[in-house]
Amino acid sequence: MSSPSKRREMDLMKLMMSDYKVEMVNDGMQEFFVDFHGPKDSLYQGGIWKIRVELPDAYPYKSPSIGFVNKIYHPNVDEMSGSVCLDVINQTWSPMFDLVNVFEVFLPQLLLYPNPSDPLNGEAAALMMRDKTAYEQKVKEYCERHAKHEAAGASQESSDDEMSDDEYDSSDEAVVGKADP
Repeated sequence: MSSPSKRREMDLMKLMMSDYKVEMVNDGMQEFFVDFHGPKDSLYQGGIWKIRVELPDAYPYKSPSIGFVNKIYHPNVDEMSGSVCLDVINQTWSPMFDLVNVFEVFLPQLLLYPNPSDPLNGEAAALMMRDKTAYEQKVKEYCERHAKHEAAGASQESSDDEMSDDEYDSSDEAVVGKADP
């Protein structure tokens, strides 16, 4: 069996080799950011969140610490701190899991299937149970406001439609202006 530091290196390399943008903090492998795309067919589709990951010294025997950096409206994510309430990370973590599991299985499942009966964001949980339509609208508003324009590096992809409209409008006016004289 490999040592925790070797396993940390392997898991981090595996994550970097996948489709995720990973940004290291300092020179160590203990703390980094990952760009996470909202899952397809969810209210979060199209959004990109920066996730802060801290690996404890005992990783993979102890779970990573995961938090959203940009705001997300979800019953199981604390709006202010970005902390995540997810049993598989907080209580039932196993060394069989790795970092790719976190981003390909655990976080997508969290966003696809919120659990309003175990909330970190009581307002989101109450709204979800009381008025599903208003809850869905608020999720989409947060995605637009916080996960499309502020997401590092990938914000351009997310807002191409808005930018294209502006570019076409201004370039059409410029062409029309030059063609008149």
